[in-house]
Amino acid sequence: MSFILRRYPKSPFARTQACHTTRLCSPVLRAHLQTASFPEGEGMPPPLKGIKILDLSRVLAGPTATMLLGDLGADVIKVEEVDKGDDTRHWQPPTAPLAANAPEPDLDEETAYFLGTNRNKRSITVNFKTPEGLEIIHKLVKKSDILVENFISGKLASMGLGWEDCKKLNARLIYASVTGYGQTGPYAKAAGYDVIIEGEAGLMHITGEPDGPPVKVGVAATDIATGLYTHGAILAALLSRQKTGRGVWIDANLFESQLAGLANVASNYLISGTEAVRHGTAHGSIVPYQMFPCKDGFLMIGAGNDKQFRLLCEKILKRPELASDPKFATNLSRVANRKEIVQIISDTLTQHERDYWLQEFSGLGVPFGPINNIKQTFEHPQAIARGSVVDVEHPRAGKIKLVAPAVAYNGKKMPITRPPPYLSQHTSEVLQELGYSFEEIAVLRAKAII
Repeated sequence: MSFILRRYPKSPFARTQACHTTRLCSPVLRAHLQTASFPEGEGMPPPLKGIKILDLSRVLAGPTATMLLGDLGADVIKVEEVDKGDDTRHWQPPTAPLAANAPEPDLDEETAYFLGTNRNKRSITVNFKTPEGLEIIHKLVKKSDILVENFISGKLASMGLGWEDCKKLNARLIYASVTGYGQTGPYAKAAGYDVIIEGEAGLMHITGEPDGPPVKVGVAATDIATGLYTHGAILAALLSRQKTGRGVWIDANLFESQLAGLANVASNYLISGTEAVRHGTAHGSIVPYQMFPCKDGFLMIGAGNDKQFRLLCEKILKRPELASDPKFATNLSRVANRKEIVQIISDTLTQHERDYWLQEFSGLGVPFGPINNIKQTFEHPQAIARGSVVDVEHPRAGKIKLVAPAVAYNGKKMPITRPPPYLSQHTSEVLQELGYSFEEIAVLRAKAII
């Protein structure tokens, strides 16, 4: 181990993180990882190239789904309100400073929120409450493979853009509705917001310290989960259309996505009838599986089975007798005596700094990790090695950094072919593709329809 440590960067954080990345590897594999050069893979052709998506969604859940589909090569046309645009264009600070000679200087600066959820899309602005604007959307429906919307149930139908209306225009259209509670039931007409659903669908009840109030998750996890479910449902509907030749109406919603996201907590209740409680960072059914304090920071430990607990006791805590103690020998007994064993581990870990324990844990087979802030997260050697951040040239903000797509195909991630668009950047371009002349576009712009 000393040989490996000598090759780490000298800064304490870099040394700690480098140690962390190799903690479960054998010495031979660790040495190989430090010297081997892994060639970039060939990737795969964008599987959704040629698929057109009409994106009528705003904020996070719907835009997450369409962004992921755009990553796979789909042509995503994001329809926004004239002048105002997506709500997240105004959620600031922070914003990306404008580059010199940026186009559309009268527009607001580009917000970090919008930039993070709208890569690989084109932006058009259309007032489809007007007959001319509705005609533009109807023309886009006819040419689209997928429509994604997150209006309150029934709202688009009242405007002539519901599932039945669009199906008449394009029988092969996949129409994905993303709502708070779904298309049916007593809450179908209620607006859905992530933080409200987190509370109403159980997530907040199980989040927080046992003796503290419920708290929300640090990001809009319910929105993101719904976007992922919607993205998967759309891909399934595309496969279905290949077999049937017909489109599909997808009913996705935050409430049921969050119910599904309760995972083992939901199953625990449904199977046993036992009400869930908050455990903070701990696990309700596994001990020790939680955050522990060190002398100067925190460490997450996940000894998920008896073998890992034995290693923890023998190799790290230097308390081998704990592993044979009937109170702690099995996971079931550790759960029953949770408070006592957690206190024993905490008392030991607080004797040394976090960096000391990170080195002590390395390579022993006990899952562990530091509690990193966001800066440390993006400086993590694994994030750097995996290319988890990409530089993108934005027409108004210049070079910006974005989180890269999370999945690689044959060793290569799908490229970001379009930066997040500025408001109405592609309106004229898309209308020309629909057959509108320059003169017609000028008239529509003068009438504030686009």
